[in-house]
Amino acid sequence: MFSSLAARLPSALGHAAPKAPLRLAGQARLLSRLATDGSKGRAMPVTNMRATAAASGVDATFTIRDGPVFHGKAFGANSNISGEAVFTTSLVGYPESMTDPSYRGQILVFTQPLIGNYGVPSNERDEYNLLKYFESPHIQCAGVVVADVAEKYSHWTAVESLSEWCAREGVPVISGVDTREIVTYLREQGSSLARISIGDEYDADEDEGFIDPGAINLVKRVSTKAPFVVANPGATFHVALIDCGVKENILRSLVSRGASVTVFPYDYPIHKVADNFDGVFISNGPGDPTHCQETVYNLARLMETSSVPIMGICLGHQLLALAVGAQTIKLKYGNRAHNIPALDLTTGQCHITSQNHGYAVDASTLPSEFKEYFVNLNDGSNEGMLHKTRPIFSTQFHPEAKGGPMDSSYLFDKYLENVQMYKNNAKVYRDNRPSQLMIDILSKERVGVAPSSLAANA
Repeated sequence: MFSSLAARLPSALGHAAPKAPLRLAGQARLLSRLATDGSKGRAMPVTNMRATAAASGVDATFTIRDGPVFHGKAFGANSNISGEAVFTTSLVGYPESMTDPSYRGQILVFTQPLIGNYGVPSNERDEYNLLKYFESPHIQCAGVVVADVAEKYSHWTAVESLSEWCAREGVPVISGVDTREIVTYLREQGSSLARISIGDEYDADEDEGFIDPGAINLVKRVSTKAPFVVANPGATFHVALIDCGVKENILRSLVSRGASVTVFPYDYPIHKVADNFDGVFISNGPGDPTHCQETVYNLARLMETSSVPIMGICLGHQLLALAVGAQTIKLKYGNRAHNIPALDLTTGQCHITSQNHGYAVDASTLPSEFKEYFVNLNDGSNEGMLHKTRPIFSTQFHPEAKGGPMDSSYLFDKYLENVQMYKNNAKVYRDNRPSQLMIDILSKERVGVAPSSLAANA
């Protein structure tokens, strides 16, 4: 079973193939370490218990803490929730946005006036066992606010309405409110705590009714609880990915370019197993990066002990910056859209980018060995960093951008070019690609991740 796998070798590297027993012995040691360093087996996510009956047409209230109250009609789940109210100016891609783990704990206000017109697609998976139309298996945002909802939908991929989907996922939505006024308020006051109440109006003086997701380690909620593997049968590379809330299209962007990916929990001591991989990647995710101190420590140790190529996206960028001694700041209302210009300071080119973040790296605190890579042309905030001599870089925006512009997708090519050079320059060739044993033993999708109330174990 293993002989054909061991015989495969990327001819471009020009090295002799290692003997199969040596490779299997190395990966056996890796699997042993995965088990002893906190793997919880292959338990899959539990069935979603948040589903409720649809609340279509029921009176609903959107209350901003210490701010205005908006009255409208409910659809989706018949439940009350609270979270951080944020807005996105994206015109399309509501299924991708709502399933993006970076939105965990947030009430998503869409500036697009009409939402739901193309319905909700199926949970179909592609050839890599990745979701084709969603960024995770469940809706991640706490609630949704829209001006108008399309009860009748039309699209060839649609299998249900937005209201049916939200009811099944236990996510309340309020429509018939002036989202222009809400966004104007949030732009002036900044992201604010809010809640959606179905039925009777909520008393805004009851502060305990507002849960602050910023005080919770949201990454712990969305990260896989044990390693899993996304295999590419024709892979040239094997990348270790730190899952802080990874989007499916980040995994697809790596695998479709010739990498197999093993995904680790956010707090996994990656520096202990880095020599079994050709590169390390840090994903996007929700919340305040300073909650992830274990990840910051592990990344600092990784850069001290290994020269492996590293790339980070969004929260991954912030965690990498913290690991090298920089600082992060909370933005007033964040950047969430598909049309944000970011300037590449190394080429002078401007890219239109997809973004979803409420925190940013303070570029003035970057150490001397790093330089600013990209800058936001709307607010001047940092959008990336680049090591001056080592193959380490990161971006605040989303190069994979689904949905959204693909201007910066070449950064995945750049990362894998760094991986190729790293392997070419190695004194001893290592075939780190996952063996069939590793593929068989590890799960093929996220482990133990299911939506839960923010109030649970906050």
